[in-house]
Parts: sequence; C-alpha cells; structure tokens
Amino acid sequence: MKFKLPKIKYNSPVVITFAFLSLIALVLGYVTGGKTNEWLFSVYRSSLLDVRTYPRFFLHVLGHADITHYMNNFMIILLVGPMLEEKYGGRALVIMMAVTAFLTGLIFFIFFPQSSLLGASGIVFMMILLSSFANAGKDEIPLTLILVTVLYLGTEVINGLLVRDNISQLAHIIGGGCGGIFGWLLPAKKR
Repeated sequence: MKFKLPKIKYNSPVVITFAFLSLIALVLGYVTGGKTNEWLFSVYRSSLLDVRTYPRFFLHVLGHADITHYMNNFMIILLVGPMLEEKYGGRALVIMMAVTAFLTGLIFFIFFPQSSLLGASGIVFMMILLSSFANAGKDEIPLTLILVTVLYLGTEVINGLLVRDNISQLAHIIGGGCGGIFGWLLPAKKR
C-alpha cells in the first residue's frame, strides 16, 4: 500500500485571505515602526480632505498593534469564520465584514476624536454573535444567542464602564450588534 499525502485545501478563501492580509499589515507595521498602522491601518479623526481618511474606515481591521493582538483576534476568526463562510457564502461574509468595519470606524471617527482604532475585534464579535444563529430555525431565538450576548457583550459593557485600557469595548459591542442583526435578517445560502 502506497502512502499518499492529503492535499491542503484553501477551504475558506475569505477568512484565510483576511488572515493573510492582516499578517502582511502586521509585518509592515513592524518593518516601518508602526508608520503603516498610523498611515493606513488605523482610523482616527483626520481631515475629510485627506484621501486616506476614507479607506481607513475599512482598512483599520487589517492593522494590529502586535503579534499577540493579531493572534487573539485570528484564533477566533479562523475557528468561527469558515463555518460562517460556508453557511452564508463568501460574498455575504465579505459584505458583513465590510459593514462592521465601516460602522466601527465611522463611530470612532465621529465620537472619539482623541482616539485611534485598529484591529479586527469588531469582526471577531460580529462572527461570535452571528455564529449563535447557526442552528436557528424560523421564528426561533437560539438560547446560545442569549447566552453569548449576556456573556460576551455583557462583559464588554461592564469592562467599558469600569476598566481603562487600550481595548476598544465599543468596537466589540458594535461588532456584536452587527452580528446579531445580520443573523436575524440574513438567510443562510441555499446548498
């Protein structure tokens, strides 16, 4: 009997490409001493005449402060994302990720002029809540959705009120809200 190595499959193109693009942005951040994060991969209050302002509303999800920040986000994205990509389709997942990125970026731009935002944690929380709808039937509210909402988003609300750190609990809450809305409104793709 001849041993044959299995083929490696690019099984989740949207999620894996997102992980690779973010890894490239992370390496660029290290190589440039953080300049690329400041220049392109963070959203912060800047002039509306600066052409880089608008792509930052979306691209901030690619930037990460360091390898730990990247790993914490992509451990969850790589676990949950492929299932969501299979359930909703790659195109729908890209749209959900773009909407979540834009909303978190825009809210930070408008309401937090002294802060900057980078990282994919809004996407992470969108995926966490969206995954709670995985086995939901018509006219059902999954108990997992209630538990995830209480545990994850409840913790973020409490941390946002009580803890002062560099973690954006508001991005987590916005991302989770987007995931809940998407899960409620969007049907899974037909098989």
